[in-house]
Amino acid sequence: MKENALKLKNLITNPKQVVITTHRGPDGDAMGSSLAMFHFLKKLGHNVTVITPNKYADFLHWIPGNSEVIIYEENEEKAQQIISKADLFFMLDFNHIGRVSDLGNYITSSKAQKVLIDHHQNPDTSMANIIFSDTKACSTAQLVYDIMNAMELESYIDKNIAECLYVGIMTDTGSFKFSSTTSKTHTVIAKLIDAGADNTKIHDLVYDCSSSNRIKLLGYCLDKKLLLYPENNSAIISLNAEELEKFKFKNGDTEGFINYALGIKGIKFATFIAEKEGIVKLSLRSKGNFKVNEIASKYFNGGGHTNASGGTSQLSVNETIKKVEEIINNYKEKIK
Repeated sequence: MKENALKLKNLITNPKQVVITTHRGPDGDAMGSSLAMFHFLKKLGHNVTVITPNKYADFLHWIPGNSEVIIYEENEEKAQQIISKADLFFMLDFNHIGRVSDLGNYITSSKAQKVLIDHHQNPDTSMANIIFSDTKACSTAQLVYDIMNAMELESYIDKNIAECLYVGIMTDTGSFKFSSTTSKTHTVIAKLIDAGADNTKIHDLVYDCSSSNRIKLLGYCLDKKLLLYPENNSAIISLNAEELEKFKFKNGDTEGFINYALGIKGIKFATFIAEKEGIVKLSLRSKGNFKVNEIASKYFNGGGHTNASGGTSQLSVNETIKKVEEIINNYKEKIK
């Protein structure tokens, strides 16, 4: 950390044209860490732009700096122009360039310096000149804090940066309940609150802002779409495109649904399947030592963390359910 932190500190000494990007379907950690770095670098005198591959949930739009984010799919020409002039790229919260879709082609072809900051397993080390990778970090946001601290620039963390980082850490730890949460996590959170982060406000803006359609969709999932396999300690929730349309689905509406399945007594492995944008996507969650990242990698062209991963399926929703059922049966001894 120290050696790379010194390299980065030297790299950002003089003002540059900087582009920050993150993975497709940005979550709280992706946006929180990206916008924290956005504010931090601006305070150091850089010209900074955050570009996301696509849209993200409405409950993240309040985060300081959000109004200046460029969504690539909605403004490709402007994004490409900015990328072509970049001196430095920061790539946050993803471990492979394919995670940013078409945006990755322009980043790869650029001769600008590249910095990767991520906490997922097996990063592609050819992506960047400077790499900060820590799979033990609870979130990329916490890793960003560690980097600022290692550069001895933590004094630049103001209220805006603190709130951005708080969002990232809070969401990626499931409000500090996942096993990735450590005493260090709480120490960092305490320092962010001291720097001005309003923890009550942030929690309300992220978790207590559901639309009536989202609540109705959740009720429908739990009443009609929850499949339980108590003998194998597993559960599946699924939604097809028509069902999402019926409840006027918006980005972020199904965030956290999988946790209701995992919260059922005795359930140690839960899968959420949804057909979005013509793609069948899966979220996998587990408790204990059952490694869902291995399941995601082996069967669904995905990956992630030991207890939280994602992937995609080339099959229909119903066929994907059958495939997950086969996996549950094949791994039942490991799930228990």
